[in-house]
Amino acid sequence: MAKTKTAFFCQNCGAQSPKWIGKCPSCNEWNSYVEEVVSQPTSNTKIWTEGEKNTRPNQALSIQEIKAEDSVRYKTPDAEFNRVLGGGIVPGSLVLIGGEPGIGKSTLFLQVALGLTDKKILYVSGEESPQQIKMRADRMQAQSANCLLLSETSLTNIFQQIKQINPDVLIIDSIQTLFSAKVDSSAGSVSQVRECTAELLQFAKTSNVPVFLIGHITKEGTIAGPKVLEHMVDTVLQFEGDRHLSYRILRTIKNRFGSTSELGIYEMSGSGMRQVSNPSEILIAHKDSELSGVTIGASIEGNRPLLIETQALVSASAYGTPQRSTTGYDSKRLNMLLAVLEKRGGLRLGNQDVFLNIAGGLKIDDPALDLSIAVSIVSSYEEKVVSSDICFAGEIGLGGEVRAVNRIESRISEAEKLGFKKIFVSKNNSKTLAAGHFKIDVVLVQNIAEVFKKLSN
Repeated sequence: MAKTKTAFFCQNCGAQSPKWIGKCPSCNEWNSYVEEVVSQPTSNTKIWTEGEKNTRPNQALSIQEIKAEDSVRYKTPDAEFNRVLGGGIVPGSLVLIGGEPGIGKSTLFLQVALGLTDKKILYVSGEESPQQIKMRADRMQAQSANCLLLSETSLTNIFQQIKQINPDVLIIDSIQTLFSAKVDSSAGSVSQVRECTAELLQFAKTSNVPVFLIGHITKEGTIAGPKVLEHMVDTVLQFEGDRHLSYRILRTIKNRFGSTSELGIYEMSGSGMRQVSNPSEILIAHKDSELSGVTIGASIEGNRPLLIETQALVSASAYGTPQRSTTGYDSKRLNMLLAVLEKRGGLRLGNQDVFLNIAGGLKIDDPALDLSIAVSIVSSYEEKVVSSDICFAGEIGLGGEVRAVNRIESRISEAEKLGFKKIFVSKNNSKTLAAGHFKIDVVLVQNIAEVFKKLSN
């Protein structure tokens, strides 16, 4: 008789150790190792089986014999969700979505489930009762007779319901609440999460039913459980945004059926997630009076151009060490821009507090916002207003030069569409710009001194 074996797993990153250790060498987390059973004398049969068709071994085929077939995707009423998945839901796919608590993962997928009225959806929740989910559906003012709710955590009982219902789409909320009788450890442990995902993967591939898994995240922002979990699934989505603000970004991290550069933007409201089809108009605040320290930058998020409002406040420091505070932007990059402005621009910012904010609650790492941020800092420092019909797109180097950025034509077209009269870009982008192609005035600059000179004229 086989002996039960145990090992210690880090509950934060999934690293394995034969003995207990205090600090995880992989993620440097303290007291995260828990003993779990890694093998036990049980049958190797899977919980989900498809009968005799699984007993026949697969045959190797030449790549020339295999016929490529375009799978028919399920289109949802949510255009943003379809875009992120690469055009719709692929039958037989396994999709994992992660995000902070309260960000709106359950709301989004319940909204998708209620929108697919022509498909039979099984929504399994291990965290909420059917009455709680019904209350959320009432707030959305959406109903669907084909959306079936199940409050269950046992994987065996879930598969029994699946065989009775035969759903077209399966949604699991969340994978950390499920447990399999084959693994002798608590729900949410590394072993349970890995085993339950493997069973659901086999179900998705053998039955051709798409499965969506909602997952928890760690305090570092990564999806909880072993890293192998992200390798097992077909698509990994990340739901981002500040839960205290209204805007959310659904970003693709991995996608076997589409691009990983797509993203969807939503606005959280009392009736659910509202799609934001033109985010640039919302991210640019409409002000009654123009203020210093406010500029508009042309950014690219995924494949979508966005015009984002950058706000800077520069004031004399009341303390010995000046403050440098950022919201939605890398603080180290802000320090670099301040050093360039001092060295190459002649500004005295060593005794000034600098506060920077990206409007709308977004977190941006596009270097093309460098020029917009630098101009907003100078605008606040000198108390000079930058016209609201001017926007900027350029990366700033350590020498003060304005460097070229990618997809400049998409940025210029977005600015032109929103009614801007002028946009500042790098001279190095002139090679990729078609002459006379834009109605907007494209100003080519070489360094930040030239930018300030042309703005003051």
